[in-house]
Amino acid sequence: MRFLLVLFSLFVILLGCENPPTTVLNEGIWRAKLTTLDNQALPFNFKLKKGTQGYFMEIYNAREVVLVDEILIRGDSIKIKMPVFEGYINAQFNDSLINGFFIKESLDRKVPFSASFGDSTRFLVKEDPSVNISGIWETIFSADTEEEYMAKGIFTQQGRMVSGTFRTNTGDYRYLEGNIKGDSLLLSTFDGAHAFLFKAKVTDSTLNGYFYSDNHFKEPFYSFRNEGFELPDEASLTFMNEGYEEISFSFPDVNNKIVSLKDPQFKNKVILIQVMGTWCPNCLDETKFLTEYVHKNPFDDFEVVALAFEYAKTEESAINAINRLVERIGVNYPILLAQFGSSSKVKANEKLPMLNHVISYPTTIFIDKKGKVRKIHTGFNGPATGEKYEEFKKEFNSYIMELRSEI
Repeated sequence: MRFLLVLFSLFVILLGCENPPTTVLNEGIWRAKLTTLDNQALPFNFKLKKGTQGYFMEIYNAREVVLVDEILIRGDSIKIKMPVFEGYINAQFNDSLINGFFIKESLDRKVPFSASFGDSTRFLVKEDPSVNISGIWETIFSADTEEEYMAKGIFTQQGRMVSGTFRTNTGDYRYLEGNIKGDSLLLSTFDGAHAFLFKAKVTDSTLNGYFYSDNHFKEPFYSFRNEGFELPDEASLTFMNEGYEEISFSFPDVNNKIVSLKDPQFKNKVILIQVMGTWCPNCLDETKFLTEYVHKNPFDDFEVVALAFEYAKTEESAINAINRLVERIGVNYPILLAQFGSSSKVKANEKLPMLNHVISYPTTIFIDKKGKVRKIHTGFNGPATGEKYEEFKKEFNSYIMELRSEI
């Protein structure tokens, strides 16, 4: 009898293992929140859907929609892997709540994350705005410090809603979305790599506040209206050191084949060198642009080659990051591993000593058919900058055509 009871108990246990209780996530709109320094809430919205391959989500930042299609669920645990980038969300959930962390292992960062179902608000705003900030704003970040830099705020406001971005000499701060609450500006973005929060007090002519990045960085900024403000020319910031006219390097591709500009594939061609990292959102914008450009313009006398400076801790993980970028975006030009273990711009400059400095990822180097460096473009202002991006695309094509026409 005792033996039969034991067998029955084992049968019940096995039956329970075969049919574990499952929790179903609600499909529809969710409000997510990351916790930054000073315990500030960085909100964003996403929509969760279920297809034939499982769950997927769309993250919304103003006009940007980030598709996330790598979601793994086991019991009440969920892992949401960000597209292209290494970051992921690890959390526990029920049908209408998710709680966990946004994690970037290579940087040893964990940012508290939570989400609630059925809430389409971004910031919780009930107070009407006391000002309209639409227009151009001359901006100083980290004023009166060694880290001081300029930016151009570009914003559009409709009622309480605000969208726009900050352009800098090294790129833009993505698609920002938020509100004016009385005399307070609230803006955020989350694109799977960076989480940005801007909070400021506003008047008709000034913005005064703080910029938060994840839960590891905070800096002050100050803005004032200036419709005629422009940043320095992106082609004037990085240049060749005296005595140099050519770029030279020898770096391995993902198959460990050493590639150099002396290789036959680059002879008598216009060459564009992209100094970048797979972890960098502005680099991703440029990579998408270059991939599309090469696809639409398969010129025999034009080559693109990227030099990846990766903070991944091992060579294997750096190569995996490059392969993931190539696979997800369809990159149609070689990406070489220039460095792993650090994305330091100082170390990048050591690898490219012919440049006066590397101050931005990406940095784009234009080389003519004779191998001479003709222009170096610092940073990349992508689709979030609107008209600036459209102007860039026309100027880029015009310059490539000019270089190609030379004998």
